[in-house]
Amino acid sequence: MSRIIVALILLLAVASCGGGYKSPPRNLDNACSIIKQRPEYLKAFRATERRWGVPVHVQMATIYHESRFDGDARTPHNYLLGVIPMGRQSSAYGYSQALDGTWDDYRRDTGRRRAKRDRIKDAADFMGWYMNKSREKNGIALYDARNQYLAYHEGHSGYARGSYRAKSWLMRVASKVESRSLMYQAQLATCRKFR
Repeated sequence: MSRIIVALILLLAVASCGGGYKSPPRNLDNACSIIKQRPEYLKAFRATERRWGVPVHVQMATIYHESRFDGDARTPHNYLLGVIPMGRQSSAYGYSQALDGTWDDYRRDTGRRRAKRDRIKDAADFMGWYMNKSREKNGIALYDARNQYLAYHEGHSGYARGSYRAKSWLMRVASKVESRSLMYQAQLATCRKFR
């Protein structure tokens, strides 16, 4: 009996250690706090900015609205009759909420076969790749967080057709992405770690 109690106490102690390296940082409204808590994020965002030209604040605002910086983020389940789980709403997963097919295109295009959606450096690189495709196909500037987000959400051809115009909720979210991007940009300009 005492072995079971010791095992349960040990299990509770391990479980209370937290959500692991993919758990979101605290205070997501402060860019300086985010990069102070997760220096690997800044390293990943800077690498993406160097490789693809997408500003750090645009990457951060997009990740915030896609996953709230949760590496294990997934879409909700669909339910039959309101109670029987019938799979997820889409295959979106990880920091960038990339869909299976788009993630496969990214890995094929970039040669990054081992890239994972739940690793921040791979998710940020994916975002840089995707946003560059949006610039090439739709002429969206890399610093234009609002339109980059609309293309990110709707896909390149959906954006070109203007499918987002019929989705007032998406237009509101894209405006929030733009506002958060500007907020993060102003905050990052004051961070010692960012300079």
